[in-house]
Amino acid sequence: MVDGCPPRLPLTTELIQRDLDRRRPGQSKLTTQRNEADRVEILSGVFEGQTLGSTITLLVRNADASPNAYEHLKDVYRPSHADFTTYAKFGIRNWQGGGRASARETVGRVGAGAIARLLLCSAANVQVLAWVRQIADIAADVDPEAITLDQVEAHPTRCPASDVAEAMAKAIEAARRDGNSLGGIVECVAKGVPAGLGEPVFDKLEADLAKAVLSIPATKGFEIGSGFGATTMTGRDHNDPFVPGTMGQPRTSSNRSGGVQGGISNGEDIVIRVAFKPTATIASTQDTVDNQNNPVALEAKGRHDPCVLPRAVPIVEAQVLLVLADHWLRQQATDVLPRNG
Repeated sequence: MVDGCPPRLPLTTELIQRDLDRRRPGQSKLTTQRNEADRVEILSGVFEGQTLGSTITLLVRNADASPNAYEHLKDVYRPSHADFTTYAKFGIRNWQGGGRASARETVGRVGAGAIARLLLCSAANVQVLAWVRQIADIAADVDPEAITLDQVEAHPTRCPASDVAEAMAKAIEAARRDGNSLGGIVECVAKGVPAGLGEPVFDKLEADLAKAVLSIPATKGFEIGSGFGATTMTGRDHNDPFVPGTMGQPRTSSNRSGGVQGGISNGEDIVIRVAFKPTATIASTQDTVDNQNNPVALEAKGRHDPCVLPRAVPIVEAQVLLVLADHWLRQQATDVLPRNG
C-alpha cells in the first residue's frame, strides 16, 4: 500500500511489471528456481490510467510456494537466519518460510519503487540505476556516469563489465555445486537529483538512504561517495572543489562526497554501495540447535539463491527511489516562497 503519491500520474501495471520482472525468482540459472511470475494487480488508487492521490494498493500473488519443504526446519534454528531472533522477540514464528526476513517481502518494495521512479522521472528527470560491482573477491571497476540499463541487463549477473560478469557467473555456479553461497556489493547511482534534498540533522539524506538499503534482507554495509576509503585521505585530497556551473548554481569538480554534503544533496550524482552477505541458507551440513537447545546437524533443503546479488539490484534501486521521492515531496513544501538572490 502506497500513501502520499500525487494525483494524475499515468500509472499502469505494465510500468510496475518491468521492475518486478527484474526482481522475480527463476529468471536465470544463477538464482533460485522458484517459478514465480510475480504478476502485479492494482486494486485501488488508480482510475482510467491515472493516480487519484489516494492510497494505491498493489497485489502480487504467490504461485509457487512450497511450505511443506520447510517441515524439517520446524524445530531448528538456521545459522545466520532470523529463526531464533524472531522467536526471541515474538515468542512465535511461522516456520513455513522466512517470514518477514524472507526476500519475498521485497516484491512490495520494488512495486512501490516503480511508482516512485515514475514520479521522480516525470517531475524532476531523476534516473536511478544499480548494478553488481563485486561478487566474492571478483570486482568490476566501472564508471557510474557511463553505465546504462542495457549494459546492466546484458548479463544474468547484472554486472555491466562483460569479462568480469562471466567470472562472477562461474564463481556462483561453483558455489552452488559446492552447497555454498557468495556475497558481494551492489553499486547504485542517482542522476539528476536536484540540490537541496535532505535535512540537516536527523533525516540527513545519506542517513535515510542507509536505513532504507540496510533494511533489505542480507545487507551488511553501506557506503556513499568515497565511503570508508575517505579514512586514508587528507582533507586536501578529499574535499570537492566548487566550480561555476549552469543555471546559476555551482558544481564540484570531483564527487568524493557522493552527491550529499551536510545531509543535503548538492546536485551531483548520488553514488552509494551496499554490501550483501552470502545467502544464509546453504546445502552444506551445519551445526546448530533446536528449540530445546539440543545440538543438531542441519542439512537444509529448498530452492534458494546461491548469491542474492543479481536479484538485489532492482531492490536497491527501489529503496533509493522511495527515499528520494519522499525527500523531493518534502522539498516542495520548503520552496513555496520566492527566494532572494
